[in-house]
Order: sequence, then structure tokens, then C-alpha cells
Amino acid sequence: MPATPFQIALPSARLQAIREKVSAFDWDAFPDAGGWTAGIAKSEMRRIADYWVKDYDWSAQEARLNAQPHFQAEVDGLRIHFLHMQGSAPGRRPPVLLIHGWPGSFLEFQDAALRLAHPEQFGGRAEDGLDLVIPSLPGYGFSGRPGEPMGPRAIARLFNLLMTDVLRYPRYIAQGGDWGSIVAGWLAHDHSDACVALHLNMCLLQTATAKPETEEEKAYLANVNYMRMVEGGYAHQQGTRPQTLGFALSDSPVGAAAWILEKFAAWSDIDRTDATPKLESVYSLDQLLTNVMLYVATGSIVTSTWIYKAVTDEGGQALEHRVTVPTGVAAFPDPIFPPPPRGYGAQSFAITRWTPMAKGGHFAAMEQPDTFADEVRAFVLSLG
Repeated sequence: MPATPFQIALPSARLQAIREKVSAFDWDAFPDAGGWTAGIAKSEMRRIADYWVKDYDWSAQEARLNAQPHFQAEVDGLRIHFLHMQGSAPGRRPPVLLIHGWPGSFLEFQDAALRLAHPEQFGGRAEDGLDLVIPSLPGYGFSGRPGEPMGPRAIARLFNLLMTDVLRYPRYIAQGGDWGSIVAGWLAHDHSDACVALHLNMCLLQTATAKPETEEEKAYLANVNYMRMVEGGYAHQQGTRPQTLGFALSDSPVGAAAWILEKFAAWSDIDRTDATPKLESVYSLDQLLTNVMLYVATGSIVTSTWIYKAVTDEGGQALEHRVTVPTGVAAFPDPIFPPPPRGYGAQSFAITRWTPMAKGGHFAAMEQPDTFADEVRAFVLSLG
């Protein structure tokens, strides 16, 4: 099936139902566990919910999103939504496939994409403009729902078909963070005939033979295990009982927003004065709520969690061999998922460019669109 243009148009009845549920949330009956000590603070969530009801304008956000070129295509029987942006130097270099994770969306790349496709609008050179494809993961946003949980390796196969069979690109470059880094990694691992280079802002995949060799690498793995213990409750729940969790998240827009926004507060490189994460030191409330709406209003909050179960079902995250395509890593200071030492990452990837980034966390493209775009472009240009 060829790609067809797509416009976002959420039903007004759906939007009104969400607004009514947010308005009806019983704040007086909801207890306060003590600010941010046990998750997102009640006062912060109530402030955001008040803005959601009184000031947030989905229509304006929808118009902003529709200003970019959206498409849908059927790929191996599943509808995939994606943005397809032709850069200022179309066809000069292989296109870049930008892949989001959870609880993000294609929205993460909205500002960075303009800088990558049209650098001359931001002080760069038009001849460095890149063609971009920015899909929504299966079960997310405006992509179709798989019939059962689908893991990142299976998603990589679908995205390779999207690039090669639907869009007819013989060669492309994959980029990702969070689950996007795992999907991109499998693209480079399984489909290196077409995925000719890889760029990561997270290094979650590794070969089964990767071993810590230095004290720095041992300390890194110890920290990974510690963070998995203190911050990984969401992943355990989504990986074992996503359906049970889904009933609550589907029923309550406020609950779904809290589940998502707590991760933006914990994982982003933001102002934490007085141990209070200040989301608006990096994001606007419109950005945050639009990302939430891409889960809540599309009815995809349940299927978005399925990937956590499916990754185990399809065999985990161990690469069968080292990825040999040129790999660039933007090492952003993610507070929960920090980058590994370069030597440890090089056991699993053929790293040709490694750049420590001064600012930016888990949602790097959304937090720091300028430096993210500059680094991705620099890696692509380094390939010749």
C-alpha cells in the first residue's frame, strides 16, 4: 500500500469527554503523600490539570502539528503513521529515520526536525538539509494497534519495510533514544544492507558477550542495576501486567497524565531547585499536554505499554553480534539512564563518533533541539 497523506482531526466528542473527566477528578478525596517524595506531587498535577481544562487549546496544537507533512501506510498489514519531510537538499544523502520511545512520541522531534531538514532557516547551510522520516511506533498515537504485543525487533522489521518497500529508499540512517534506540539498533543489526549508519542518544542494547573491563565500566553497570531497582517499577508493571494497568490509565486522563509526566520530571535534565523538578524550565505545558493527548485522545495508552512485555517474549535485548555499521553516540547527561563509558559501548557498536553533550536528558531532541540537531547533522556529514 502506498503512503497516503494524513491530517490529524480528533473528534470533538472525544475531546469534550476528556475535558469532562479531567474537570471531574476528585482532588479533595485524593491524598497527598508528601510532595514529590512518592511520585508526581499532587499540587503540580492539580496545577497542570487546571491548565488542561481552562487554558489548553488542542485545536491550536492540532493546527501546529498538521503544518508538517503526515502520512499513513499499511506495512505488512499494520497501519503506520509517520512524518516524511523533504529537506532543503533532497536526495543528497540517505534519509534519517528518527524513532521515539515511551512515554514520548513523534512530537519529540518537532523542533529538531525543522533544524535538520532546513538548517538555512537557523543560520546553517541549505546544502546540509536532510530528508527525514519520523514514525509513530505501532500501538502509539496515529499508528495502528498490533493484534498482540510487538517487540522492538519486530518493529525494526516493519520500519525497514516502510523505508525500503513503501518509501523506496535503498539506504537510510536510523536514529533513536529510549525504545527508539533499541529499534534503531536492531535495524542496524538485522538490516545493515539498507540501514547503513546508526545514531543513538541512548545505548540500551548490547551484545551478550559485553563485559565491564575497567572500574569506570563496573561502576556504570552497578549504577544501571541500582537505577533499575529504584526507578524501574513502571517497567516491571508494564512488562508483566500491562493490561491490568491499562484499565486505570484508560479510564482516567489525569491518571494517564500523571503516569507520563512523572517520567518527564524524573528523566529530563531540568531545574531541580529544592528537590522539586521544574518541568517548565525546559518544556511548555502545551508541549507536555500535547504529548499526553497523543496517548489519551488516541486511545493508545494501553497498547503503548505492550512493548515492555513483548521485548521479553521476543528474547530480550542481547544483540547476536556486534553492530558493524558506523555508529554515532550523543552522550546526553540523562539523570536516570546515563550513557555508558565509550569503551563499553564500543564492545557492541562500531562507534565512529562519540560526543559528550553538556545539557539534555532522556528526551534529548525535545529538551535541546538545537544541539540535538547539530549533533545528528554532524554525524551524517561525517559519513561523507
